[in-house]
Amino acid sequence: MNLSAAEEESAQEIHIPADIDWEMLDKSKFFLLGAALFSGVSATLYPVVLVKTRQQVAQTQLSGIRTALSIVKHEGFRALYRGFGTSLTGTIPARALYMAALEVTKSNVGSATVKLGVPEPSAAAIANAVAGLSAAMAAQLVWTPIDVVSQRLMVQGSHPSCSSPCRYVNGIDAFRKIINTDGPKGLYRGFGISIITYAPSNAVWWASYSVAQRFVWGGIGCYFWKKDDESNENGSSNNNTIRPDSKTVMAVQGVSAALAGGVSALITMPLDTIKTRLQVLDGEENGRRGPTIAQTVRNLVKEGGWFACYRGLGPRWASMSMSATTMITTYEFLKRLSAKNQGSLM
Repeated sequence: MNLSAAEEESAQEIHIPADIDWEMLDKSKFFLLGAALFSGVSATLYPVVLVKTRQQVAQTQLSGIRTALSIVKHEGFRALYRGFGTSLTGTIPARALYMAALEVTKSNVGSATVKLGVPEPSAAAIANAVAGLSAAMAAQLVWTPIDVVSQRLMVQGSHPSCSSPCRYVNGIDAFRKIINTDGPKGLYRGFGISIITYAPSNAVWWASYSVAQRFVWGGIGCYFWKKDDESNENGSSNNNTIRPDSKTVMAVQGVSAALAGGVSALITMPLDTIKTRLQVLDGEENGRRGPTIAQTVRNLVKEGGWFACYRGLGPRWASMSMSATTMITTYEFLKRLSAKNQGSLM
């Protein structure tokens, strides 16, 4: 993959290792290694997600750090991983479904848009956006029930800020009680707003990631172009092709992912807060008759004004940026490990 590195008058090009599409992957290796790698990522970021969830359902607002310290002080360090087993059980099949939908859609849409005469940069952005949208919608079929159960476990605790009226022994117990109280539809409480939250967020994220990568590579190209001009003035030889090493490629991917993740977090934060309330706090208070989105918004505004919709923004921003960075670097690394022909990637 060659990207124009600077202004039009520069002949400098950056040679980046070829992208790996669905047909180039060893599927069994891809899913097996993916389950292991993303389980590690989930374990690392889980405490941040728990703190964000506690903030969203709390009646009073505390900072993310104070919330975390309060949890450790009153409930112990293990409380930061409450519900993790349930979350991990669902994450593995959800991630597999997400990755399969993402790669198949991206490969097919990318090929179709290029055949229609769409320029390669625009085709890549369109393919990434459509792939992110379809992957998020497919994965929510698994993620929503897991979210409902794991979030119920997250918010229960001995500290007063945990206002969950129902107590659960573990994920299986929570699953059984939700089914007994609300029926199967209780596991899909907030499914609609989850789709509204995550599908556009993923579309924006993947499209932004594609654009951010080209922007960052362009900046790197400008740097090398200016450096090359200085070398020419000193009589050094000129090499029009830049071949970045694997560390540089990974760094660019990480920075691009963090930028896209931060923007997505800011845009979708109110929807995420409403979704969490629907799935956890307000759902339990209303029993079988689930609350509407309008009722949930009114409750939030009554508690803290419109800024209450942004409770947990700090942890979510950090979580999404860190998650995006670790996810994309892990994901790209996973694809290279799972490629059928390693020699063709150079």
